[in-house]
Amino acid sequence: MYCTPGKALSPEMKEAIVTLKGYFDRNKSCFSKQDSSVQMVSDALGIGLSTVNRVMAKYRKNPNSVTQEQYSKGHRKSIINSSCQTLVREFIRQGNMQGQHITLECIREFLHDQIPNQNYHITTLGRTLNRWGFEFGKGTRTQHLKEKDSVSIGKTKPYRNVSI
Repeated sequence: MYCTPGKALSPEMKEAIVTLKGYFDRNKSCFSKQDSSVQMVSDALGIGLSTVNRVMAKYRKNPNSVTQEQYSKGHRKSIINSSCQTLVREFIRQGNMQGQHITLECIREFLHDQIPNQNYHITTLGRTLNRWGFEFGKGTRTQHLKEKDSVSIGKTKPYRNVSI
């Protein structure tokens, strides 16, 4: 068994730690080493002392904790179903084509009309839209024609290297 640093231990690995620690405790007289049983478990499985101590402390508190699967880390699952993404995307595109000002509140009302039994919080809706690749900001439809510096001042200036 191999343990990847930074990853949660599997229940099988925790059981192996507890079993091996018990074995080394029972048969300590058979081994010529002066190391503790925790150190021998750590050396045998290639894991850290603190990991062995942590697993054993949890085992002493609750022996069933070894066999339980640990909760997954990372982002929580999205409350808003991904099937709503196409509805929202179409609503936003139609609103942009008509020149409407689209807010989170009007998107929430639209979703409530489409799915009556669901009412989403504004912050949740904003995070979901961000995850789906939407952002709020001014459009880039209007581009202004502007003169070069050399024309507006009246004399020619050499071009400067400007890094953007």
